[in-house]
Amino acid sequence: MTGTVGLLHTVPALAARFDADLAAAAPGLRRLHVVDGWLLEAAIAGGEQARIEAGVAGHLRHLVEAGADAVLVTCSSLGDATDAAAGSVPVPVIRVDEAMAREAVALATAPGARGRIAVLATLASTLGPTGRLIGRTVGAHPPQVLAEVVEGAAQARAAGDTALADRLVAAAVTRAAAEADVVVLAQASMAEAAGLAESAVPVLTSPAGGVADLVRTVRGGA
Repeated sequence: MTGTVGLLHTVPALAARFDADLAAAAPGLRRLHVVDGWLLEAAIAGGEQARIEAGVAGHLRHLVEAGADAVLVTCSSLGDATDAAAGSVPVPVIRVDEAMAREAVALATAPGARGRIAVLATLASTLGPTGRLIGRTVGAHPPQVLAEVVEGAAQARAAGDTALADRLVAAAVTRAAAEADVVVLAQASMAEAAGLAESAVPVLTSPAGGVADLVRTVRGGA
């Protein structure tokens, strides 16, 4: 498959993960990455929305000027800024959590479902953008969104203890699954914890859906 895609990250480690996923999903695609950790820091701190939107828009333009036919923003905390900046470039801009939100709504509104989506994040800054995205995805009978920040997981990850962070997320998944039809892990960095959790309901992560949306868009199937 030929073509060029751009990816905007706020966590350096995720660049390698998404690069490998794209290489496996669509060999031959040229992949351009930009990492800007300040954007996430500003989103966590709050009060910098105009600067965040300007930063996202600048990175989008840079990736398009470098040849990107579509861009994936891999940070869910930048969801609102991504929506605001997407119109500044002439190519599709995809939020990493879009596919996950669509699937979660479909599961929670299926016949026999309880109409509940549990959204877990390690950062409070992610809950708002993901919750609003789910709200825009729903139809006539919107599901209830049960949002939770996983206590201690962000601190563990920041300290380099990813194993502890994943265990804390997995435990939160198990608790949330008892109350919901589907559990959504709002941040791409939480994806590894999904395999550790005991859950009788689907646990959705964003990287696979984001990559699939990006590849489908470049192929002309969006």
